[in-house]
Order: sequence, then structure tokens, then C-alpha cells
Amino acid sequence: MDTIAGLFSFITTPVSWIIVQFHSLYGAVFGPDSGWAWGLSIVSLVVLIRICLIPLFVKQIKATRGMQALQPKMKAIQERYKNDKQRQSEEMMKLYKETGTNPLSSCLPILAQSPFFFALYHVLANIADGKTIGVLNQQLVDSAREAKIFGAPIAAKFMDSSEKVAALGASLTDVRIVTAVMIVLMSLSQFYTQRQLMQKNVDLSVKTPFMQQQKMLMYIFPVIFAVMGINFPVGVLVYWLTTNVWTMGQQMYVINQNPTPGSKAQDQYLTRLLKHATSHGEVKGRGKKKIVAGIVAKGPDRNDIERKFITALSKQGLAAQADGSVIKSSEATADSDAASGGAAKRQQPKRQTKSQRQTPSKPSPKK
Repeated sequence: MDTIAGLFSFITTPVSWIIVQFHSLYGAVFGPDSGWAWGLSIVSLVVLIRICLIPLFVKQIKATRGMQALQPKMKAIQERYKNDKQRQSEEMMKLYKETGTNPLSSCLPILAQSPFFFALYHVLANIADGKTIGVLNQQLVDSAREAKIFGAPIAAKFMDSSEKVAALGASLTDVRIVTAVMIVLMSLSQFYTQRQLMQKNVDLSVKTPFMQQQKMLMYIFPVIFAVMGINFPVGVLVYWLTTNVWTMGQQMYVINQNPTPGSKAQDQYLTRLLKHATSHGEVKGRGKKKIVAGIVAKGPDRNDIERKFITALSKQGLAAQADGSVIKSSEATADSDAASGGAAKRQQPKRQTKSQRQTPSKPSPKK
């Protein structure tokens, strides 16, 4: 881990500078040597990084959905060229190019975070050894080295010896309890985030190996975090726990506001949207109108959930429009008639009875 962190040493100066700026702010409130001042500085570093990564997160969502939509075509290519791996690879690349999909886009936020993560690890490792790094002078290093979160120094690790922990002015029991709790929380938040994605925001109508891989990762990633976590300093655990919680909240927002088509989350979203439209007689909000407009634009390509939504609107006397608005069905019919020229229907003559047809009409009187 130290070797990997060393590769990202070029970014330790910006990372340490950001931490120092936040520390000067929180230090004025909690005291410069407080664990809360240093801990909140790390949390604020995470928040700042994740805000900057929001555009990449949007790309990740689009890439993930694009990959899900391509799974049936990818499976067909694999079956067609199962004996020709080179042709299979060429056809896959051709498919990615035609659809503008990049498989690596789904990993962008994690890859973009990696330099900051390893730089922070490098900073904390130097703090534990009492060495200056970046813009952290010896006074700040000593302050950070003695700062404790619930009795555990931010530079201490679960696997540290009792002598090393004692040198940081803490007990091994406190360090191991705090780090163990944080590792468990870090793993659980990772598991819940992936589980939420698999259960609510995956197109259930498409069964592909991609879904099985995602299901495996749901169990593998938390185990990896737990194993690696015992070698992370408390400060890094604070960083990773914060970023997991941010990811979980960010994903919950996306699932609730812009669910994957064909997923359980879409069914729940359109059920809420139907109640909203029925109660108010209209769709309010740009985001909601965008969803409805997308469904209308699909036409016959709508999935079962979307067709059910359109049918339910019709039963309530409402009709979805191309701009995402919802109007009464009678108004939609009138608009359709107006668009076709506004010509009134020709009135058919009233049908006569048999006796009326047999009775001769009287001649008009002569003038």
C-alpha cells in the first residue's frame, strides 16, 4: 500500500493544503488539536471531491444504463462468434462505437478518486511517523498525530502494535474497537449500496451474465473492503466511510428521481407520478415532465411498466403529451380534430320509419 501511495505523491501537496484550510476553519470552533477538527477536515475533503465528480457520476449512470441495454446484443455476438474470439472482440468494439458506449465510463468516479485516496493514505502514514509532508509543517503534524476520534488517533491502524499505538498516546483496545466499528460500517454501506442497485434499479426483463456479475460484486466488494480496512489508518477509514455514505445517498436520489427503465424503481416512480397527475390534473416539475416526455417518445417501444402507466392515465381520463405535460383526454381529442383541419363531421340524415316512407309527400300549394 505504501508503494502505491508513493506513486500518487505528486498530489499529496494539494491534498494536504485542502486539509490544512479546512482544519483552520474547524480548529477555530473545536480547537486546533481536536480530533473533530481533523476528522471533519477529512470529511470535507471527501465532500469537495465528490461534488467535483458529479459530472463523472452522471456519465457513469449513462454508461451503466447503456451497457445494460446492450447486453442482449452482446450476448448474441458472443453466441454467433463463440469459436472466433478475435471476430467477437471486433464486433464488440464495433457495437460500442456505433452506440457511443464506453465500458470504462462506469468506473470513472472510482478511478478519479484513487489519486486522492492514496495521497491521503500517504499523508496519514507520514503523520503517524511524525514526518512533515506537503504543506503540513512539524507543528501541524504533531497536532494531527495526537488528534483522536473516539479515543483512536487518526493515524492509527487496526493492525498496529501496542507499542506503536502507545507512542500515539492511545490504547490498543480503543483503536481496535473504533477501527472495527468503522470497517463494519464501511462494508455494510458498500453492500447496501450495491444491493439497492441490484434490487431496485436493474431492468428485470433482461437476464444476462452482466447481472450475475453485478450480484457477485455485491458480496465480493464488502469482503475486500473489510480485508483491506484493517491496514487503513483511522483517517482513511473516515474518508472511505464518508464516500460510501455519499455514494449511497447519491444513488438513492438517482433511483427515486430517474430510475432505470424496466426496473422495480421505475414501477414505483410511475405509480407515484400517476397519483400526482391524478390528484393535480397535471405533471409538475421539469424532471417529471422529462420522464413522461421520454415515455411518450418511445411509442410502441415502451416496456410493460411504461405501457401500464399510459393505460392507467387513460383510465383516469388523462393523456400524456410529447412535451411531458398531461391533459384531459377530451382536450387531446379536440386538439387532434383541430390538427386535422377542424372540419366538422357531416351529419347523417335521420332515418325514416316504414310508415313515413310509404306516405306520399303533399305537393306544395300553387301561388
